[in-house]
Amino acid sequence: MKGFKDPGFQDRVAASARAKAAALEKLKAAPKPSEAELAARAARRLERESEAEKKHAAAREARESARRAKEDAVLAPGKAPAAAPVPTEEERKAARDARYAARKKRKS
Repeated sequence: MKGFKDPGFQDRVAASARAKAAALEKLKAAPKPSEAELAARAARRLERESEAEKKHAAAREARESARRAKEDAVLAPGKAPAAAPVPTEEERKAARDARYAARKKRKS
């Protein structure tokens, strides 16, 4: 029985070159897409991009509409802006105590 011989450096380089050449030939032999396929891909890509742009525009418009509605509610024509009442120290303490009691009640 003949013993196993490790391939030398030159053998490995040659095998690598053969594998690269075979892969390149396989790539060259692959069918190329036709003009119709390329046009269809481009049309689908443009359609997806236009749909995404429509969604973004609708979301932008909704945000702008909500912002304008909020602004109109706060600054109604002829009226001063409604200022939120500043809670006193006692009101803040009562709110804090209520939150603490609710938390204690949830835990038990």
